[in-house]
Amino acid sequence: MPGAAENFYARLAPIRSAAEALDERLYAPAPDDWLLAFSDIRGSTAAVAAGRHSEVNFCAAAMIAALTNALGPIPYQFGGDGAVALVPPADGARARTLLARARGFARREFALDLRVALVPLSVLAARGASLTVGRYEPLPGSVYALFRGGALALLEDAVKGTGDSDLASAAMIHDEEDDGEPPDLTGLSCRWTPVKAARGRMVSLVLRGADHKALHDELAQIAGLPRLSAVELGALSARWPPAGLVREARARRGRVPLALMLPVVALETLLAWVVVHFRLKIGKFDASRYVREVAQSAIDFARAGDTLCLVFDCPEGRIEAVRARLEAGAQRGELRYGMQVSDHAVMTCLVASTEGGHVHFVDGGDGGYTSAATQLKAMA
Repeated sequence: MPGAAENFYARLAPIRSAAEALDERLYAPAPDDWLLAFSDIRGSTAAVAAGRHSEVNFCAAAMIAALTNALGPIPYQFGGDGAVALVPPADGARARTLLARARGFARREFALDLRVALVPLSVLAARGASLTVGRYEPLPGSVYALFRGGALALLEDAVKGTGDSDLASAAMIHDEEDDGEPPDLTGLSCRWTPVKAARGRMVSLVLRGADHKALHDELAQIAGLPRLSAVELGALSARWPPAGLVREARARRGRVPLALMLPVVALETLLAWVVVHFRLKIGKFDASRYVREVAQSAIDFARAGDTLCLVFDCPEGRIEAVRARLEAGAQRGELRYGMQVSDHAVMTCLVASTEGGHVHFVDGGDGGYTSAATQLKAMA
């Protein structure tokens, strides 16, 4: 039902820059009859430590692909080892099946336990939790949601077993709801090579509390940057075969044996690599423009409730000053944070099958958001 979401979300004023994304005036309340979907990979910290970071990112993004391919342009957000989305009320029953299929996909193909849940916002509102939404659209068609309010934290705590057990029972989607059909994950891929830090090191930051805009601006000043960002045009490169070739084949194979799908994906990715590598123009597709758009629209931040997640390329000599500022804020009780430093970032991509938009989720290397979030939890 691609047109189901063309009301509340489509009417939101587009946020064109990362700076505007921190402006509360550009957010609007989500309707109470919409449903909040949530996913989280159980044991993601151990999986990342075992070298499975890209698989964790891929399965987290699979929930988004499964929902958007079936339901159209709904609000969603990527979280490294999980995701969240809003679903129109008319699509609630279908969304439960789609989420169950995404859970089954993660288990069958990657042996990862993807917990999934779905609950009406009215249920969360009855518990005193609200949700407002921003529509981040740096380029037409490349749309990403931003969330504020306590609804996400309430549902997350319930799903992870640290919150409202009654809410968990009402929201959780279980194995038996999976009808065995493979989810449609068209457009989900990871063909770019890891994005090497051009300025120094990639910093993955997860923080809770504080004034997000004021803190973002202060950290950018400390880092000596106009804004905190991870992807520069010159840092983008692709290779063939891509490291994610087998992952993409697993996502697309449906009921086809993997051995048969691999050569199909291998050929398609080879042709795509040739077009991008040589910056060819074929029909309406201009590879040079596409690569510029990837750099411009890469999603290197997320905002959910009182949590702000950032990945940014930071001059190495400024990293300890950034950490010192965060530590001072933590000591004053203004915020809690986790910080992971790596020499690269990784991208998982979602190319819309219907509208031509493309969104590229960025996570820091060597654990990224997952490692930073683990550190944040240790501060509680």
